[in-house]
Formats: sequence, C-alpha cells, structure tokens
Amino acid sequence: MTDEQRVRLYCFAHAGAGVSAFYGWRRVMGPHVEPVPVLLPGREARRAEPRPTTRAELLADVLPLFTEPPPGPYVLYGHSLGALVAHTVTLALHEAGLPGPALLVLGACPPPDTGSDLSDACRAPDDDLLALLTDLGALPSGAAPGGFWHRAVLPVLRDDLALAQALRTAARRPPATGRPAVPLLTVAGTDDPLAPSAVTAGWGGFTAGPARHRTVPGDHFFVRGRELPLLLDRACRVVRRLASAPGDTARAEPAPA
Repeated sequence: MTDEQRVRLYCFAHAGAGVSAFYGWRRVMGPHVEPVPVLLPGREARRAEPRPTTRAELLADVLPLFTEPPPGPYVLYGHSLGALVAHTVTLALHEAGLPGPALLVLGACPPPDTGSDLSDACRAPDDDLLALLTDLGALPSGAAPGGFWHRAVLPVLRDDLALAQALRTAARRPPATGRPAVPLLTVAGTDDPLAPSAVTAGWGGFTAGPARHRTVPGDHFFVRGRELPLLLDRACRVVRRLASAPGDTARAEPAPA
C-alpha cells in the first residue's frame, strides 16, 4: 500500500435515512481515510427508484460496488439497519469467493439472533410505530399527521424496517460456506435503548475472525456525534498500517486500540 493511498470507509445509514449523517466525517478524520457514504435506492438523489425490501433486491443494488475490489484494503461501517446491510454484503462476498473488507464495523444494531424492537415493528400500526419512535427521540418535533415527515419519511422508514427484518431472518441461517473470517468491531451507544452494549457485542458469534467491542457516548443515533468517526479513523489507521506491513497481516486484528 502506497503512502498516498487512502483506506476507503464505506458507510451505510440507519432506517429512514439517506447519507447526510456522514457528510461531516471528512473534517473529523485524517487524510488517509476516505469516507464513502453508500446511498440506497428510494431516498435523496435516488428517491425515484424502488426501495429494496428483500435481501436479493439489496444485493442486486449494492454488491456490484464490491465485486471489483477497490484498490487497497477497505472497511465497511453500518449503523442500525446499515449494520445489517454491511454484514449481508460481507457474507455475500464470502459466499461468492470474493475478497471482503479488511474490517467490518457494526454499530447500534442487535445481532440477528436477538429481538429488535424497531425491525419487529415493521408491520405495526402507525400509532404503535410512532410511539416507539417518540420514545427513541427519532420523531421530529412538529411531525404532524399528514405533514411532510409522514408523507416523505414514514414510507421510507417502513420499507427499511421490512428490509431489516428480511436481513435479520436471512442472517440467522448458517452460511453454506461458513462464517467469514473478517475482523469485526461492534460499537454501541452508552444510552442506546434499542441496542445496549452487552447485546450488540453478541455479533461476535457471526464471524470466524477476531472480534472486539467498543462503546461511545450517545443514544441510538450516536452516528451524529464526533466520537464514532474518531473511533473509525483510528481503526482505519490500524488497517492501513497492517496493510503496509510485510506479509498478509491486514486481517490479523479487528482494531482499534
């Protein structure tokens, strides 16, 4: 790996979101990390496209980004729904015999073999779903019934929760090729009611590689704070250092210190 080459950090957002949560990460991270937000269909610049609600639909859209490996090692980060997306992509690459990420980082997401209040609410009546979002602090003030949020965001959120449920169900099936030996880092918010630290750490059973766990300040949406990109910057620097070392050691440890 050359001194000028940057580690690409592909980022997948939580349900109902585009990629705006990642826009400020370049200012926080060092020059050797390149955040690459991945926009799924049906939102922001892709809002006219059908939203994926199944594993097959998701992979048809996202997997081509990684079947031709980027130059040098890359890292995947997924937040909440995005964690399921990142894990699904990693597993699909492994099943296809293709190179995967040097590090998989999953944040704010219970592992597939535990319950998830949010994805379990994918078919709940509006009142119940909105009550859950209110408890999470995820319902914007002034989101009156019939208003913009209900018309524009709630349908995206519902489809994303259906996708999350489909990915969780698929991930519970033992892979025919075994678990990928990809180093795993899980991240939880100290005050996250949906994915507490002890629960999130359970993702360690879904990799054949080494796994570590970290907590950062914040609730379910700690993706909006500075601590997460700083943590990922350190992780990417470790990946870069290992890739520059003699021999094939880039996957030896999940990073960071």
